Amino acid sequence: MAEIDRSRAFAKDVKRIVVKVGTAVVTGKGGRLALGRLGAICEQLAELNSDGFEVILVSSGAVGLGRQRLRYRQLVNSSFADLQRPQTELDGKACAGVGQSSLMAYYETMFDQLDVTVAQMLVTDSSFRDKDFRKQLSETVRAMLKMRVIPVFNENDAISTRKAPYKDATGIFWDNDSLAALLSLELKADLLILLSDVEGLYTGPPSDPNSKLIHTYIKEKHQDEITFGEKSQLGRGGMTAKVKAAVNAAYGGIPVIITSGYDAENIAKVLRGLRVGTLFHQDAHLWAPVVNTTSRDMAVAARESSRKLQALSSEDRRKILLDIANALEANEKTIKAENDLDVVAAQEAGYEESMVARLVMKPGKISGLAASIRQLAKMEDPIGRVLKKTQVADGLILEKTSSPLGVLLIVFESRPDALVQIASLAIRSGNGLLLKGGKEARRSNAILHKVITDAIPETVGSKLIGLVTSREEIPDLLKLDDVIDLVIPRGSNKLVSQIKNSTKIPVLGHADGICHVYVDKSCKMDMAKRVVSDSKIDYPAACNAMETLLVHKDLEENGVLNELIYALQSSGVTLYGGPRASAKLNIPETQSFHHEYSSKTCTVEIVEDVHGAIDHIHQHGSAHTDCIVTEDGEVAEIFLRQVDSAAVLHNASTRFSDGFRFGLGAEVGISTSRIHARGPVGVEGLLTTRWILRGKGQVVDGDNGVVYTHKDLPVLKRKDALENGHGAMENAL
Repeated sequence: MAEIDRSRAFAKDVKRIVVKVGTAVVTGKGGRLALGRLGAICEQLAELNSDGFEVILVSSGAVGLGRQRLRYRQLVNSSFADLQRPQTELDGKACAGVGQSSLMAYYETMFDQLDVTVAQMLVTDSSFRDKDFRKQLSETVRAMLKMRVIPVFNENDAISTRKAPYKDATGIFWDNDSLAALLSLELKADLLILLSDVEGLYTGPPSDPNSKLIHTYIKEKHQDEITFGEKSQLGRGGMTAKVKAAVNAAYGGIPVIITSGYDAENIAKVLRGLRVGTLFHQDAHLWAPVVNTTSRDMAVAARESSRKLQALSSEDRRKILLDIANALEANEKTIKAENDLDVVAAQEAGYEESMVARLVMKPGKISGLAASIRQLAKMEDPIGRVLKKTQVADGLILEKTSSPLGVLLIVFESRPDALVQIASLAIRSGNGLLLKGGKEARRSNAILHKVITDAIPETVGSKLIGLVTSREEIPDLLKLDDVIDLVIPRGSNKLVSQIKNSTKIPVLGHADGICHVYVDKSCKMDMAKRVVSDSKIDYPAACNAMETLLVHKDLEENGVLNELIYALQSSGVTLYGGPRASAKLNIPETQSFHHEYSSKTCTVEIVEDVHGAIDHIHQHGSAHTDCIVTEDGEVAEIFLRQVDSAAVLHNASTRFSDGFRFGLGAEVGISTSRIHARGPVGVEGLLTTRWILRGKGQVVDGDNGVVYTHKDLPVLKRKDALENGHGAMENAL
């Protein structure tokens, strides 16, 4: 699991980047240039250059490319007799000389197509011993970068003073990995990226299925634990050389990422702060946890912590919630600052307006969340409630009690406030929790998670709530049907469908929020306008916002339809119509009734009557929340009984379909499932049941000695039960 926010691993805003491309990335089979792979890397670098980054490229591959060309030339110039004799090893310096020109010719051609100028920079180890050379090098590179030129560095193996430059590991630098590290320090780069043919540094050879990718290298932990495989057969360094170079640069103050050059987007992913490859940083030993935690480890830890939580008294669990509410309010400024950064980043990235709206934590949001947590704390303790009590036989008492589900995995998009609601409900219901929020809210989610887990006492442990930060970890989590008990996805139809199709774990949630308001002919106009407007405008991005307005046909004639349309349009709502409404109102016809706009847009259609409205809802709705506005009680009852949705309302805004507004304290989501929980899912939806049987030594013995009574017994309220229990204990004493 991720240990840190990668974007914060960089001490300052990244401006100057050194990218080193290994031989295995530059060349393909037979030593030829890997044109497609190298072209994709050039495109990334050109884009960075265009975006204002200062890019320095260190490229291996010259020796390998030269060897391939000289072998071909040797073959062409050989007689049949020559070919029968043992072939002599080609001179490495000659290979380097031939390969350098070929490699640079490719870079010039490719970057020229991308409207970028490059410069060849051949250096030798001995040159760096000269202070004047180093000074001049820095000045030259600065001048190039100022003109948006990309310098392409390579060790000039053709004239190296080392006898075998592709094998000798002595001197100031000994290969292009160490050259890249040296240049990063010399040129004061902000980031060094070493591109390899594997994803990063593994605990053992990458081909070993037991090897695990190390996401953050911690010298104190990993230097004695790693088993390196064979070094690169193409270049001269391999992973050992890369790690040594990365450690040198990192401890000199330059963050380093070793990652695969085979993924065309890896450089961009690194700069977006995504967890790819292995990070080297001088402060890595200060980050916790030191241990790389697997998906299973995190789920198991959440289960163990949940059992500690369940063992606490009801009052102690209540106090945890109150401490969290206080901590949120105490850290409101910090939370808001992180959320503002997420919002700005989302806007700059061009996210849809509806997604940005869900991302924003408006003024008063933190205090509102704290209030909902305190309300949740005041509710009756849901754990261990006796739901049913039965006398099975004389002296044999059976109780059906409420119990936590175990470990929940919640995957949600955009809304960081969902993290707070879900975490508080998990704690109240005694469940362990794994959370995966959207990348657009990563800063908000990280600070909220920290504030909440810091408030959890050590007797329970912060691992009660785990924050998953990488999308790549979701497939592994979805396989843990022996550890995770319920998955609740909150997001798009695509997200919910993907999760349902990828796991054996039960999934609870809804795919779409296609909510309807049907205005009947017997409505009060003012009430209809208020309910319709609030259902759409109060929070258009919410899943319980109205997406389709259905209107009785008689309202065309008495002006109510026009009043409703005017109310929506004057509030900035864009309207689309069904076949009847679009013709009548002269508005564009909708492409589909089954569409969740999540914005100030909705569809309008005219129906014959309440039965037409019900048929439309069943055909095009999502069984989420639907409403009727009418003064006719009989029509209202038909609608309430026959509409098969999770929540059905009469003369009330669809926005009331919410866990907090229903008095559940909060909600993990709204379920349109028909098994376990339906509608807003609060504490009750996160519980299951178990049976407790108390006897006096009875045995079955073929049912010969048992007289079954199966008599229902009164269930006492928890307070009365506790008092009776104390009284019984006193009598026994």
